[in-house]
Amino acid sequence: MPSSPPSSLPLKSVEDAQHMLEQLFAPWVQALGLQAWAVQPPEIVLRLPVQADTVHGGGVVCGQTLMAAADTAMVLAISAQLGQFQPMTTVQLNSSFLRPVPANTSHLDVTATVLRPGRQIVFGRIDITLPDGKLAMQATTTYAML
Repeated sequence: MPSSPPSSLPLKSVEDAQHMLEQLFAPWVQALGLQAWAVQPPEIVLRLPVQADTVHGGGVVCGQTLMAAADTAMVLAISAQLGQFQPMTTVQLNSSFLRPVPANTSHLDVTATVLRPGRQIVFGRIDITLPDGKLAMQATTTYAML
């Protein structure tokens, strides 16, 4: 459970985004080690370290890790657009995996962009890139504001 009510969590800076990562999300999402990197509404950038426990038997990062990072980043991007967290839920997350992420990759950059904010429905895009800038995954999303 968050230590403070979600409605009191502002998001205007990298520090606010990191605080939200530590307070709002489930422990297993926190275990991904996401780090807030940049906050420039309508966009936010998180850094996802590649950890051994997110690599599957094929020697690459599992898709579930990338999807969780994408969904988390979009919640933060919407919150940054609004200036604070407001309850929302994912309606749709359509992911395309463009290349495998080898286990020896240091990190991934997760860039979430609000494409069309609305009072009830928000549309977004998430790009996950390797350190060399190559696109590993791209997702489009729809969120319902609660």
